[in-house]
Amino acid sequence: MKFIDEAVIEVLAGKGGNGVAAFRREKFIPKGGPSGGDGGRGGSIFAVADRNINTLIDYRYARLHRARNGEQGQGSDRYGAGADDIVLRMPVGTVISDAESGELLHDLHMDGERVLLAKGGQGGLGNLHFKSSVNRAPRQCTPGEPGESRKLRLELKVLADVGLLGLPNAGKSTFVGAVSNARPKVADYPFTTLHPQLGLVRTAPSKSFVVADIPGLIEGASDGAGLGHQFLRHLSRTQLLVHLVDLGACVGEGGMVDCLVDQIKTIEAELEAFDPAMMDKPRWIVFNKSDQLSEADWDALASPLRKRLKLKQAPRRISALTRAGLEPLLHEIQAHIDAERARVEPLASVDADVRFSAPNEMTNRA
Repeated sequence: MKFIDEAVIEVLAGKGGNGVAAFRREKFIPKGGPSGGDGGRGGSIFAVADRNINTLIDYRYARLHRARNGEQGQGSDRYGAGADDIVLRMPVGTVISDAESGELLHDLHMDGERVLLAKGGQGGLGNLHFKSSVNRAPRQCTPGEPGESRKLRLELKVLADVGLLGLPNAGKSTFVGAVSNARPKVADYPFTTLHPQLGLVRTAPSKSFVVADIPGLIEGASDGAGLGHQFLRHLSRTQLLVHLVDLGACVGEGGMVDCLVDQIKTIEAELEAFDPAMMDKPRWIVFNKSDQLSEADWDALASPLRKRLKLKQAPRRISALTRAGLEPLLHEIQAHIDAERARVEPLASVDADVRFSAPNEMTNRA
């Protein structure tokens, strides 16, 4: 299935049915009185987060979603039927905003979360509501209210705990394939990854985290070079960024430290150009492809790298191909994620209780 992470749709809720002015006409009942019923409520449009969906491809081509109108009221105190609501199922992590103003409307970050996109119009009142002791034959009735209509922008931001950064061919896909159940494409040419890949990393029977791999960034991505910045949004929800640096690309270079630092600075510049807030996220620099470097060469590099990069501890190095250094790194990542979850989850549970305790305003009046 093609991966689509952006779409623009239009939602049109149904109009409420009109109320009617009618009078009871039966044999032997000369003064039957008003009997006009109310119109039915127009259909509303809801969005529901579904963890079984991972792309917005359904909304790339089906752009218009229109709910039915409510039925008109009838005589003999009969109300018009309310129209059925439309439920649009979207991937968890979908951000819904107004396409015209850019205002953020909803963020579907929990499976099963249900939000109202467009409210159907209320049905009009029949003349039986206007009878009184001084107005026994009312001829008033009201039309149904129009339904809401909106043009919406859908943007998918995948939910992952850890995001991978790096230049093309830094070994990100190899890393994901080595540590998780994902099987991304791996080849010896740039941009083998064309869309985000998610993998579940299990470090213990009861402990795991999700890692996201995005296409590699190159210098000038902010100006559209390569695949540009279009996939960086998928790292905005992560709790940790792991920046993989290709040791093999600098083997044989005269200034190897300068070569590695240049790789890091290139990614940092593109991150800051996309969103300066991304620079505030925890980011670990991990040197990959250590199998292409001897121990003596690494020992000569470690101290200058630590000094140039101002690292608080010795530089991390791994080989995703041979799995050297992977296990300690994964357990270190798991400990960081567990600490973040312990800090964030109590706050999230309080917010959820407040959000879902509100009464449902959309009652169907048939």
